[in-house]
Amino acid sequence: MLECSRRLQVARGTVQARLDRLQARGVIGGFGPQVDPAALGYPVTAFATLEISQGQGVDVRAHLASVPEVLELHTITGQGDMLVRIVARSNGDLQRVIDRVVDFEGIVRASTAIALENPVPYRILPLVEQAARE
Repeated sequence: MLECSRRLQVARGTVQARLDRLQARGVIGGFGPQVDPAALGYPVTAFATLEISQGQGVDVRAHLASVPEVLELHTITGQGDMLVRIVARSNGDLQRVIDRVVDFEGIVRASTAIALENPVPYRILPLVEQAARE
């Protein structure tokens, strides 16, 4: 808080109050570290589009949440029903992860794409700056 206060040239209490409001509104969800899966030994990233059986969404979500290599899950429109970001130790290990992901009765089909490069990693600051200008 002191560093933010110094950089913004406002009182520490003002910084704290603003952060509290942003957290209460859900704009800021946390202050945790950014962990690189590659540094943990998981350099392969892939995206799997899953088609699921009708009425199986809740169970499939629970299954996918139990797989540590599943980093994100989004329900989507289009060809599939869910988009999953997964990581693996190697291309060979990716097969193991995919097998674990699809080893569930509610998943009908999966299509996987391996990410080759991440030239624009996850970022939020440009969006925040734009929103502040609007």
